[in-house]
Amino acid sequence: MSASTELPTLPDLAARVAARLRERRDTVAVAESSAGGLVAAALLAVPGASAYFLGGAVVYSRRAGKALLGLAPADMEGLRAETEPYALLLASKVRASHRASWGLGETGAAGPSDSPAGDPAGRACLAVVGATQHSRTVLTGSTERATNMDLFARQLLALFDDVLAEAP
Repeated sequence: MSASTELPTLPDLAARVAARLRERRDTVAVAESSAGGLVAAALLAVPGASAYFLGGAVVYSRRAGKALLGLAPADMEGLRAETEPYALLLASKVRASHRASWGLGETGAAGPSDSPAGDPAGRACLAVVGATQHSRTVLTGSTERATNMDLFARQLLALFDDVLAEAP
């Protein structure tokens, strides 16, 4: 899926998600990689965030995954980072560790160069895990690091907003 720069701004998306979470009395925890904490920051910037935001982690390395989410080698068996299954694993782990209603996961290559695994700059895998689970891969077509980080964060919040709108 191509990432659109026509998405609402990060603050606007965070406000929409926050309103849905408060209305549902749900909570969220976030595990980000190439978005670098922008999703957590956007959600925390909304007044009243303590009602729905339980925590977050920037999981930028295997060492961070182990330290922050308790990822073990067995968790990674048959998985490769920067894939939808890995994003789902991150979302599941952060949800469980925070006992949140929802977990968000993001992993990708912000750029300007491709990832060590060979994924192109501008590619991210996103996941939402809770009452339902969804994942998607986005391609921005850009090698601009800051632009990609913003688009990855916006795409993840847009996906979460859609899931919340449809979830029971």
